[in-house]
Amino acid sequence: MLTTPEPIKPYELLDDGFEHPRIGLLVIGCGNVLRGDDAAGPVVIRRLWERGGLGDNVRLADGGTSGMDVAFQMRHADRVLIVDAAATGAAPGTVYKVPGDALADLPPVSGIASHDFRWDNAIAFGRWLLGPLMPERIDVYLIEGENFAFGESLSAPVDRAINEVADLITAEATAGD
Repeated sequence: MLTTPEPIKPYELLDDGFEHPRIGLLVIGCGNVLRGDDAAGPVVIRRLWERGGLGDNVRLADGGTSGMDVAFQMRHADRVLIVDAAATGAAPGTVYKVPGDALADLPPVSGIASHDFRWDNAIAFGRWLLGPLMPERIDVYLIEGENFAFGESLSAPVDRAINEVADLITAEATAGD
């Protein structure tokens, strides 16, 4: 009698056979450094890196514009903070903190190119791909942008907000010290 083997779960396919240390806090900055205020996420990562002192259990990652990479980055983290620019129409430099649970019911991704695959898709995709390896705590800091044109520098309100978000993340990362 033939038996059908149990289907392999996606997260089982990611097992490379090596033990990976857990990361207490992973901070991912998303955005395009060539498009003015869209650089907010990667600039936060750079400023945190320059400051140092976040501890050995904190990892900083520039997620750039690759949402797919963001999903894989979360694999070994206990907690994730994502930072990105926003364009909601609020005052430039406005900072939002959105709990990842508020993004738990995103519709499935279909019919989009990898460049369109953003961090919000990465969270939804990660829940499917990573299964029990997906971090339970994910929060997103959004910084309202003013100018997203190619070749522009950061606007003054976003530059100030980047420092504010870096301070908030530093406080969260060092709260247990």
